[in-house]
Amino acid sequence: MNNEERVERAKELFKSGFNCSQSVVAAFADLYGLTEEQALKVSASFGGGIGRMRETCGAACGIFLLAGLKYGTTDPKNAEGKGENYRIVQELAKDFIEANGFLKCRDLLGLDKDAKETYKPAERNASYYAKRPCAEIVAAAARIWAEKHEK
Repeated sequence: MNNEERVERAKELFKSGFNCSQSVVAAFADLYGLTEEQALKVSASFGGGIGRMRETCGAACGIFLLAGLKYGTTDPKNAEGKGENYRIVQELAKDFIEANGFLKCRDLLGLDKDAKETYKPAERNASYYAKRPCAEIVAAAARIWAEKHEK
C-alpha cells in the first residue's frame, strides 16, 4: 500500500465509524508489527480529543502514537532517544497546526470552551459527517505522517 492509499484508508476507517485516532494508527499499523485490531485498541482512548474531552485532537494523537512506534526508545536511561522522540512529536504538532489551524479538538470543531461534554459518542450519520471536518483532519494527519516519516 502506498502512502496516498494509507491516507485514503485512514479516511475510510473514520467514515466507517472508528474514531480519529484509531483511523490514523490503524492505517499504518502493519508497518510497525501491529495487527489492525491491536492498533484500534491501543488508540481507542484518544478519539474526541482524548476520551471525548475535546483536548488534543485524536488524529494528532494518532501521529504521536505512530512516532512512538517508529522512534520511541525502550531504554529508560536513553535521554537522547527520548529527546529525539519529543522533538519529532513537537515537529508533528507544528505541522498539524499549520495544516489544520489548531491542535485542540474543541478549537478544530469550533465548540464553545464552556460547553459540557459527555462521554457518549455522537451518532454517526449523514448530518454528523456533513458538519464535521474530522474526515479531512484525519486525512491531513495521515498525510503529514506519510510524507515526513514514510518516504
